[in-house]
Amino acid sequence: MDEVLKIVNNIKNGNFKPIYFLMGEEPYYIDILADYIEQNALSEEEKGFNQTVYYGRDVSIEDIVLTAKRYPMMAERQVVIIKEAQDLARTIDKLESYALNPMPSTILVFCYKYKSLDKRKKMTKLIDKVGVLYESKKLYENQVGDWIKRVLSAKGYSIEPKANAMLVEFLGNDLSKINNELEKLQIILPTNSVITPKHIEENIGFSKDFNNFELLNALGSRNQLKAFQIVQYFSDNQKANPLTLTLSTLFGFFIKILKYHGLKDRNPNNVAPVLGISPYFLKDYDLALKNYPMKKVSQIVTTLRTIDVKSKGVGANALPQSDLLKEMLYKIFN
Repeated sequence: MDEVLKIVNNIKNGNFKPIYFLMGEEPYYIDILADYIEQNALSEEEKGFNQTVYYGRDVSIEDIVLTAKRYPMMAERQVVIIKEAQDLARTIDKLESYALNPMPSTILVFCYKYKSLDKRKKMTKLIDKVGVLYESKKLYENQVGDWIKRVLSAKGYSIEPKANAMLVEFLGNDLSKINNELEKLQIILPTNSVITPKHIEENIGFSKDFNNFELLNALGSRNQLKAFQIVQYFSDNQKANPLTLTLSTLFGFFIKILKYHGLKDRNPNNVAPVLGISPYFLKDYDLALKNYPMKKVSQIVTTLRTIDVKSKGVGANALPQSDLLKEMLYKIFN
């Protein structure tokens, strides 16, 4: 985020580079930067003659270079943006000759999503020297909650920890998807609002009472009734609650409990960062630690692996999700 702000601030101050190569697994910041350049590098009057947008599947490197070498018309600069530039991966090395001597009056922007250039190559080093080489990396899921808080804070909103956890649980680390949902909430809710689980349920469609987050709470506290109610809801709403996601979530939870058992330093200030969780949820892990000895946790991890294999049809004749979930709970609680 700091690097993105630095690039944006340079553009605001009129400090443009001849090449912006935006690459990486996380498309969200690539789109943010490309859109900012598209909207702000030229005035509306200048865009008609001096802004060109290509798509990687429809253009060649030769055509891009030819356009980039043109002089702007009645303007200080021209902008050439290549969206979905990853479709040019096989020929992208041909850009090297242009990177040796880029047109100073052209801002050439590549949106190279889901992959990155080899930083050892001469062309990559040239782009980094004369322009901006930005790599947008995927956030780990344990970093997404803080990202959500920062984004909302910048817009004048805050979010309850449980609501934050629900978003991460259901949307993972797809920042574009999360941002779209946050923008929906910002349209509905006035500035300075605190986003709650109820807001998530009513406006995004995730049940605040029947979800993997609540299932973890039920298991951690050994609340069998609640756990069976939740898995029944999952069985009745399988499309919105895929078994693979539930198993993955539970597996991650119990692996962390196993790791917690092995910690010598159980100071709360140490445990949360080591486990990669928010300190707010540490009490839930403390409860699970008391309720499940290390040997039992190891058995549960094995159970989850077995259920996962069965869900793929190995060793079981396509058992329904409801049966697999009930078998899982029975083995966890016994």
